[in-house]
Amino acid sequence: MADVPAHSFSHEFPVPESAIDALGHANNVEYVRWVQDVAGAHWLSICPAEARERCVWVVREHRIRYKQPAYAGEKLRATTWVGETSGATSLRLTHITRVSDKVLLCEAETTWVLLDPQSGRPVRVTAEMVEWLRATI
Repeated sequence: MADVPAHSFSHEFPVPESAIDALGHANNVEYVRWVQDVAGAHWLSICPAEARERCVWVVREHRIRYKQPAYAGEKLRATTWVGETSGATSLRLTHITRVSDKVLLCEAETTWVLLDPQSGRPVRVTAEMVEWLRATI
């Protein structure tokens, strides 16, 4: 398991009954949603409101490794941080752990692309944005 850097961002949430599949545990699609949710929450927590109107992040690729199942009612912690950023792309890493025993349930690497919301075209991630992304919260 990769070391979580000081500039990581975390939030906790319960596994809702609606996330449970026919096998009795959280569906894999829910993990993708949780990975995206924590990334969005992180961005909203660090990005000034006026900058949010000038750009939007979209997913280019998810790579997810499922380690252990999650069950309804369990409290989970999603922790995310930004790795390499180049041009209009940024690699974001995420761990999802069970709060009660700190067991790693899922690891994800997501490549995000920064877009201009008006044109839909990629825009370069600025040095200022990289500072926001790597700031210790």
